[in-house]
This record gives sequence, C-alpha cells and structure tokens, in this order.
Amino acid sequence: MALSAEGIIAGYVPDLPILTDVGIAVPRGSVTVIIGPNGAGKSTLIKAITGLVKVSAGRITHESADITGIRPDQLAGQGVAYVPQMDNIFRTLTIRQNLDLALRNAGPDTALRLEELYARFPPLAEKRHEKAGALSGGQRQFLAVAMALASRPSLILMDEPSAGLSPKAAQEVLECARGLTEQGVTILLVEQNVKQALRLADHCYILAEGRNQIDGPAADLLCDPVVGEIYLGAKRARAS
Repeated sequence: MALSAEGIIAGYVPDLPILTDVGIAVPRGSVTVIIGPNGAGKSTLIKAITGLVKVSAGRITHESADITGIRPDQLAGQGVAYVPQMDNIFRTLTIRQNLDLALRNAGPDTALRLEELYARFPPLAEKRHEKAGALSGGQRQFLAVAMALASRPSLILMDEPSAGLSPKAAQEVLECARGLTEQGVTILLVEQNVKQALRLADHCYILAEGRNQIDGPAADLLCDPVVGEIYLGAKRARAS
C-alpha cells in the first residue's frame, strides 16, 4: 500500500476527537476518494495524515515508513505533497514566482523541472508572468497541483480540489488528478462532487460522524443507494 492509516483518533481539541478509530488503505497508483456529509471528519483525516492535526492514537504509514505525527515541512522529504482547499497558491505573486518557490529545493534540475510543469499545464506557461490571483478558479487549482508536483511526490493528498468551481472546471481538475496516476502518482482526495469523484476514482471511503461507514470500489458505490443515504445524512450505516 502507498498509504495506510489504522485506528486513527484525532481532533483539534484534546479529549474531543473528531475522528474515532478511522482506517484507510490506499493502493499505489490509484485514486482513492473520501466522501461523506459535512462534519464527517474528511478534511480532519487529511490534515491528520499531513501533521496539521494531532493524532492521539493510531498509526499512519507511507510506503511502510511510519509518518504518524510528521511535521508538515517534512512531507516532501517523504515523497508526500498536500494541496489544501484554501490558500494553496500565492495570489499576489506571478505564476512563475509561485513555481520558483515550489522548486526552490530542486537543485540543478530546477530549469528542467519548470519546463516539465509548463508542458503539463500549458495555460500556466502562457500566463507565466501574470499574477496568480488573476487566474480562473480551475487554473488556480492547476497551479496548486503544479506546485505540489514540483517535489516529484509519489503521493498527493487533495482537500476538496473542486470546491467553488464550475462543473466544467471541476471535471477538468478531477481528470487531472486521474491523469497523474498514469505517471505512477497515488492520489488521495476529499471531494464534495460525489458522482464526478466516484466516476474517476478506483476506491471510495465514506465517513460519517468521525467513523468509517462503508468502503468499496468506486464503480460499485456509484449506484449504491446507501451512498446517497449517508452522504445526505438521512441514515447512518453501521460502522464495520
């Protein structure tokens, strides 16, 4: 497994956990999506993996290395990149300056890596001298993904990458995530566009009330009425 989390208990306030005994397993080169109603703990799980939320119990491993409680600044050294939902680019800087910051530790490969990122995201190359804040919502997300790719990660964690985007832009961003797996990158994402995410993902976990509710192949869950019941909060499946 590229990523494994077992028995995770975590939260923002001591003794008030948001996650209670959550576990996931993410196969290499796959897209795994986490869905669930608001307040389910989806973003908290991503932040616990990246060291932004304290884990009080459980174990997280990446490629068999224990990264439980890792500091966020140590993620790149472990081959992990994180694309947060908000504030994931520097809006007052140009696209080129954003990428230069992301590539600051690339060493002698900086120029080559920059050209590779421009080739992958042509709109960014065309607007490289423009302020990042002037980009469309979808283009800003592409820039955030490009910055994440700068460190050549094997695993990218994305927190609601399509939030606030038009349906077309949301589809493009999710298809971009799917495309990264062709280069061997593993994707774990939290997503609110359930149907779009399930169509593109390999595996899905549904969280509710801070616990695992159900998981399985995304294609199977796409047509499962239980998914709608849990996501809309009408019912809760018994945690397995």
